[in-house]
Amino acid sequence: MIFDAFARIDPTEALIVHWPECQLNDAQTALLDELLNCIGYVGRAESWVEAKRLDDWNGEPNCFPGSTQIDQETGEIQTEPVQLYAPLTPDAYVNFQQQMQSGLALRKLKTSELKSIKKTLPISWLEAVSLDTADLQNAGWSAPPAAQKVLYQRPIQALKSSVASRAKPKPSPSADTVRYAVYGKPLMRELDTIRFAEHVRRAVMGKAKWTLGETAIPPLLTGHGLNADNRHCHAFYLPQADSNGLLDHVLIHVPAGIDGDMRRVFGALKTVKGFDGQEWRLMLEHIGQREDFENVSPIVQSASVWQSRTPYLHPWHCKKDLDVSAQIRRECRERQLAEPTEIRLLPTIKPYGRELRPIDFHRFRSKRGLMQPDTRGSFWQLTFAESVSGPLALGFGCHFGLGLFAPVKANE
Repeated sequence: MIFDAFARIDPTEALIVHWPECQLNDAQTALLDELLNCIGYVGRAESWVEAKRLDDWNGEPNCFPGSTQIDQETGEIQTEPVQLYAPLTPDAYVNFQQQMQSGLALRKLKTSELKSIKKTLPISWLEAVSLDTADLQNAGWSAPPAAQKVLYQRPIQALKSSVASRAKPKPSPSADTVRYAVYGKPLMRELDTIRFAEHVRRAVMGKAKWTLGETAIPPLLTGHGLNADNRHCHAFYLPQADSNGLLDHVLIHVPAGIDGDMRRVFGALKTVKGFDGQEWRLMLEHIGQREDFENVSPIVQSASVWQSRTPYLHPWHCKKDLDVSAQIRRECRERQLAEPTEIRLLPTIKPYGRELRPIDFHRFRSKRGLMQPDTRGSFWQLTFAESVSGPLALGFGCHFGLGLFAPVKANE
């Protein structure tokens, strides 16, 4: 009839308690070994342990003293506080014991009560930290008098149940695309697509670092460490605007496919933060194949005519035989797409009733040192001999929403 919830640790796992600055002499080492041999349990009486001293340990603790840690890039809280008991120093205990004894003299207590409390306030610090729990409870202490609370930090997922992980995993259906709804006031404008895409990628990197570990972030998320012939198979972060030009969705497309680790990251992603403290909440709508999103996201549909939705910035310096249209054709070849049969320059676009020029959009990455041959940008309409499947994003910053094309319907 009692719901008794507690953390049960895997009996095959070891609990490491580490003092990195502590140096013991031979006598202290021998004493520690004797004390460890006397420890029968930690915490609950049924949690039997066998304690021993390690000569050395080079691991990383997952619970440590200090204040809450915050990821400086994403603003996400990385640790949760835990109050743990530690003994007072001998001097601090002497002061506490003297104050309590003075206070007892002023209180009107029964002889039995006074005797019970004084028994738990010995002069000796060693006796104070060795008191029996029953004596402390009889005296009415809610915490040991020779103890103090110390703030520690542990990972937020440290006590997450591992029961589900023991079950036989079900194979996940293949996927290459994930879509989120974006909530927040104010929403960013489509004119700032590249800025919001950078915020999203930064949030994904922070969540991947926290979920998988800093050294285990998939290259298909970072875009780094890939083969030269695999430059555009990593994630495209593509914000999407509503009819008012506000970014209310974001679609992440990974042409090479989304594996189990990436699913964990995308499933855990809940918020995106800007540089100025602005925060947007994300609601995961679906993880699946590109075709799953055709009814809600036109940029993943198939069409033979595509028109710029955001400015195209040519990725190479223009030369006599490599003008902008030639660069578009070259990019299509490198993406294993058929070359357009017609490439037409558009001076403006009018996606939601407002005429826009390329310079109306923000066109620069926040990452310093990037070579950017084109700073103005341009709009284009591409016609192919047969249907091409989206998303279609070309040029500089294409993985951050620049150079994004949308299909043109036959009646438009």
